[in-house]
Amino acid sequence: MNIVALSLPDPHAAARGFALTETQLKTYLARIGIDGPVTIDREGLTRLHRAHLLTVTWEAIDCFMGWPVSLDPAAAHAKIVHGGRGGWCFEMNGLFGAALQALGFQVMRLAGCVDLPKLGSAAIGNHLTLRVDLERPYLAEVGVADALIDPVPMALGEIEQRGFAFRIDLAEAGWLRLHNHEQGIAGTIDLKPDYCDEAALQRSMEWLVHDVGSPFRNALAVFRHVEDGYFALQNDVLRRVTPGGAEKTVVSDADHLAELFGTVFALNVPQVPQIWDKVVDARQRSVA
Repeated sequence: MNIVALSLPDPHAAARGFALTETQLKTYLARIGIDGPVTIDREGLTRLHRAHLLTVTWEAIDCFMGWPVSLDPAAAHAKIVHGGRGGWCFEMNGLFGAALQALGFQVMRLAGCVDLPKLGSAAIGNHLTLRVDLERPYLAEVGVADALIDPVPMALGEIEQRGFAFRIDLAEAGWLRLHNHEQGIAGTIDLKPDYCDEAALQRSMEWLVHDVGSPFRNALAVFRHVEDGYFALQNDVLRRVTPGGAEKTVVSDADHLAELFGTVFALNVPQVPQIWDKVVDARQRSVA
């Protein structure tokens, strides 16, 4: 693999202000089932990365329902650690990066873009991702609902994890493009190893939360990793995805949805009947 060269004076400075406090870190590690010391190396990073994804559900329920959403990792900590919820990329990678920073990892928050080839440069910042510098730069990505389960070097080439195939290519203007596996919802994730733009992240998050054209406003999306694949709930269709394919189940009513939130996704979600009403409305609009 060809490793992307980086030469910045202090690329991690912006992330330091987002580090968790000692108390927040302790409760976060308990939430993801990490006990004992964590080594500041690839093994330690991989242990944390996998523990987070196998414990915390990716979900954009707040956006779907029009509930408040924040870019602040402290808010994500309160929601995920104490509230029994999950989060989307801004919360998942935001909290994970803040925990890594508190542990002593060298972290940079990157303003990335999901599906840049389709959406164009105006969508840059619609995804928060992380660079972690060890003996080389690593991509730490717990914020894509159905992609990597382990961190990977920021290097061009093929990647295989759990039987799913990924690829990192060099795109235009120095961007790296992570191609998701063939069953993935997000086709590509673009990032620049040295591009941190908190203002772009905030603008994109505001658009995704408030604009009627946002895909997260118009469809329920909940995902959870398991050892051999993941569960994906989109509106009233639940898929159990493995490298060999997907099994589908149709959600029948609000009680069924509440059961899935609790058992499959380990979520403590309020107002499930109201969420179900919006799901029914979204389904009707999609077939109208």
